[in-house]
Parts: sequence; C-alpha cells; structure tokens
Amino acid sequence: MLISRFHAPGRLGHVAGWGLKAPSLRAQHYAEKHLIPYLYLEEGFLRSVNLPGKDATLSLIADPVGIYYDAHHPSLLEELIPQPLDARAAERARRLIAQWRDSRISKYNHNRDYTETLPTPYVLVVDQTLGDASIQHGMADAATFQHMLSSALVENPECQIVLKLHPEVASGRKRGHFDLKQLANTPRLTVLGDDVHPASLIAGAAALYVVTSQIGFEGLLWGKPVHTFGMPFYAGWGLTEDRLAAPARRQPVELLKLVHAALVAYPRYVDPESGRRCEVERVISWLGLQRRLRMRLPDKITAMNFSFWKAPILKSFLQGSEIRFVSSPHSIATDSPLVIWGNRSRAEQLPTSNIIRIEDGFLRSVGLGADLTRPSSWVIDRQGIYYDATQASELESLLKNTEFDDTLLQRAQALRREIVKTGITKYNTVERARWKRPDTQKKLILVPGQVESDASIQYGGTSIRSNLSLLMNVRFRHRDAYIIYKPHPDVVAGLRSRGKGESQAPHWCDELITDIPMHMLLDQVDEVHTMTSLTGFEALMRGIPVVTYGQPFYAGWGLTQDNDILPPVLARRGRQLSLDQLVAATLILYPRYISRITGKFTTPERILTELQIWRNEEAGKRRIVRKQLRWLLRLRRY
Repeated sequence: MLISRFHAPGRLGHVAGWGLKAPSLRAQHYAEKHLIPYLYLEEGFLRSVNLPGKDATLSLIADPVGIYYDAHHPSLLEELIPQPLDARAAERARRLIAQWRDSRISKYNHNRDYTETLPTPYVLVVDQTLGDASIQHGMADAATFQHMLSSALVENPECQIVLKLHPEVASGRKRGHFDLKQLANTPRLTVLGDDVHPASLIAGAAALYVVTSQIGFEGLLWGKPVHTFGMPFYAGWGLTEDRLAAPARRQPVELLKLVHAALVAYPRYVDPESGRRCEVERVISWLGLQRRLRMRLPDKITAMNFSFWKAPILKSFLQGSEIRFVSSPHSIATDSPLVIWGNRSRAEQLPTSNIIRIEDGFLRSVGLGADLTRPSSWVIDRQGIYYDATQASELESLLKNTEFDDTLLQRAQALRREIVKTGITKYNTVERARWKRPDTQKKLILVPGQVESDASIQYGGTSIRSNLSLLMNVRFRHRDAYIIYKPHPDVVAGLRSRGKGESQAPHWCDELITDIPMHMLLDQVDEVHTMTSLTGFEALMRGIPVVTYGQPFYAGWGLTQDNDILPPVLARRGRQLSLDQLVAATLILYPRYISRITGKFTTPERILTELQIWRNEEAGKRRIVRKQLRWLLRLRRY
C-alpha cells in the first residue's frame, strides 16, 4: 500500500500490504509504529481464468493475523480451521467439494486438460516457480524439490512419476526448480512441460507429492493421498503425509473443517459480472462454465473468410482455442477443424469434413447485425446449422434426444417468463413509437417479413419463399382477419433489399408497421404466421399460436400448426415437445453467450440483464452515428 505523507496516521483505519514482500514490510512497520491495525493481503485459492496480467483476481484474502503461507507464524486461516462446524456448514463444505470436482476447476483455469494417455498407476509430482514466497515461508527451499522427486521415485517403484510444471513456467514467464535436460533420461519419469490444467491429472493420480503448492490442497478435495515436503496451509492437520513436523498450533481436524475455512470463511469473493461481493459457490459456478465451454471445441481451429470485423468476435466466442485465419480453401489442412459462417461454402469443395458452422444466436444484441452491432450470442454447430432443415443440426439433435430434467425445465420456464416480462427479442431495436391494438373484433394476425435472400428461406423454405406469397396465402386463408405486416428491420433500414413484389404488401394486409418494437406487437396480436422467422419462436414463448409455411427449427415438435413441412423433416424430428423443452434446448443448451462486462462466457439469464441495461443506454442515443454507418454500408453494396 502507498502511504501518503499527507495522511495523518490517526485518520487511517487500517494499513494493508501485499503478502510478505519488501514494500509490504515497510507498510507493516509503519502500522506498528503508529499502532494502526495491519492487514495482510493475498489472492485467494480461486483466482481467475487466465494467469496474472490478463485477468483480475476473483478472490482476496485480508488477514489481520498473518498470511496463510507463512508457517513460521499464525494466521487467521489457522484460527479458522479448528473451529467447530454446525450441520449446515458441514453440509455446505461437502457440497463445495462435489462442486469443485464437477466443475473441474483450479486456481487458474485458462489451460486445457491433458489429453494424452499416461501410464497407470502414476504419482503426480508438482513443481513451483523459483522464488515463490510460499516455499521459503513454508519451511522449504530449492533443494526440497530434488528431495521430493527422489522420494517419489524411490517410494513408488511400481508407478510412473509425472512431474507437472507450474503454468507460469510452462508459459515461459518464470523459472522452475528442475533442469529438464538432466531429467530427460530418468527412468519412469514423465515431464509435463506444456501448460496443462491439473484437474484431470489429479483425478487420475494414485498420490500427489508437493512442497507447498496449492495443488496439494486440490488433491485433498479429490480424495487423493497427499505427501508434503514443506508446510503449506493444509499440512499438519492430520490430512496429509508430512515430512516436516507441524507447528504445535496445528492439530488434527476433519477435511470439511479445512475446506470450510479455506474456501468459505477466509477469502472474500467478487462476482466477475456484477462486481459485487459474492459467495464461493458463485465463483466456482462461473469458472466451471468457462472451463466447460473452453474445452468443448478443438484446441487448434482454422477459420475461413471471416471479415476484419468478425475476426476478433470469433476469438471471443472461441476463447480456449487457437485460431488460424485463412481466406482460401487451399490453405486448409486435410481434416483440420474448420470454422465457417453459416451455410457459406456448403457447395464448395473443402479439404476437410470437420466443419464447425457459426451463426447469430437468438438473444443477440441491441441493434441490428447488419449495423455491425457486436453480438452477445452466437451458436456453434458441428452437425449443420439450426435454420437448415435439409439436414440435422446440433439444435435438432438436442431437441430430439435430450432428457430434460426438472431443474433444467424450471430454469427454462423462469428464463421464458423473464423474456416476456422484459420484452427482450433478438435485436431489441430502440424505437420511440407506440402501437395500440385496433378497435376491431377481427382476429389479429402478425406476418413478419424476412430477407428473401436469407439462408433460412433457402434451406428452410418449401413452396412459399417470398413475403408477398406468404401475405397472399394468409389473406386467402383468413379473409376476415386483420393482418399486420412488419417488414424485416434490415430491409426497413436499407441494409438489405426488398423481396420480389414486396412493395405490393400494403394491398394484402390491413396495416404495415415499420417502427414498432416486435415485443409490443407480440403482446397484442392473436396469431403469428411465418415462413421461417425467429418471430415464430418469440411468439411461442409468449403463448401465441404460430402457423408455419416452411420448416423453421421450432416446427415439427407439436407446438405449431405446420402447413408445409416435408415428411423427411417431420420424421427426422419425430418428438412431441413442451414449450419449456423447446426453450431449454434453444436458449440454454445450444448457444454461447459472451458478457459485455467480462468478455467471457456467461448465461442467458445474465445476457437478459445486460440486454436490458444496453437497451436503456441506447434509448435516444447514437441515432446520427447509426444513420451515417448505414449510409456507408449501402455504398459498399453498390
């Protein structure tokens, strides 16, 4: 902490310093001199996704007694560990252990699991960075690491010994304690020099050997025997095999007490998205989401024909994978995972069948994609793409095969109700106009226009493929209805061309609306008739009957009246769904969401909150800039 000479000591409530480094010692001496309480600050045991320098820490320790890694002196953690736990606290600690394992997290969470096959059984030996303060203050030194490795080899003659380097050593940021060249010919020794995540290594290990590494604590969470060669905070409590005598302050306790103290009572946590204080379970859940999505795609991916605008967005949605951008199929390696936008290049001969298709998600943004508004949601599909009814997609597979449990369905129901309550749709364009249902007893039918060159019509349409044909068909079927036609917002903005004969739309509808937000119309109409528009899905969520004249992803599941769905598509889908099952797959399981706050993966529930904030910020703002941008985009088309 920086102490200003202009601050009178008597006005300071506390003095704080980071760890036991020299600047902090000066702050500590200042506090002692002026009789001011001192706080030892340090990162907690759940830090972040990325390494220091890229992400801020999500947990902080503020210890008024000492610091947890200094075994020579007491700390608040040492005082907390022996405290009795009531049944509720013990159960919470038990659930935390299960959540930690299920989430497969660690202190840092940017790296991938080790995917190669290791000889079994194996013992995991953990290196640390040279100069790590926890080594010296944990009653160890550099020589301790050599002793640890030798002991592991001698004491486990039937096991392979796996030496894991620290991630900052593997990344080249720091040095470790071993000369890897000297170890090259050591029998039964495998050195993991790559930056790999420890969860799978711990889970598969017969035992762990550590000096003071936090991985030893994580080994206890995984139920593994842990041998310590220093005196880390989790040693000396009867839970580890210790080579050093424990301080008299430490006496045997059960694991639940250690877990509750180290993860619940000792650190403070900040919610990465709201910036507010939170509980450890929230941080574990968020880090677990990052781990799952970062691991879902291959570690190396080729991306073809992504514009300068979409390339950085792609990196965001594919974080966890290394991306190589190319503009030609000739630059693609055989069988390399290839990312392309939508159904582009479908007719093109590509050297790989390992294709990953990307498209906008269903809770996208505040503003149009054609306006180059950054998306909050994309879908990533390794089978097809959701709007292409000519083949299966991951969404179709999810809808057909998922066993929807009660927890997921309750979540889908709550999400659907919040969407309806807040009026969130795909684009959430900010319009000032209001609309009132006409004073008529006629049935109100909304017909949403589409961009006729859109791939969803090309691959999801059947006999009706134009807005005018759709309007005429609806009018012939419902001569006494009050028909409202709303052209696609991209067409209204001049960013996409009108459909063939679309200028005649007013002759086939009772009202043509361009400037009313979609959610306001959906709140007041009786039915929606569409080819393949997402508005049909948005109407279903609001309990509005939907009639389809094509094969959108939400048709063929028993929720819509389908006039023109082909038998092979109907047979392929072949399942009756509830509305919340449709919502669960479409909005929770299928898309990826990126927070505008963190730039990292998030949930649809959080995106709803961010879209509402974004929409409020955009109201009455950026209209001139948007008009100028649209003018430039129109010029580019001609």
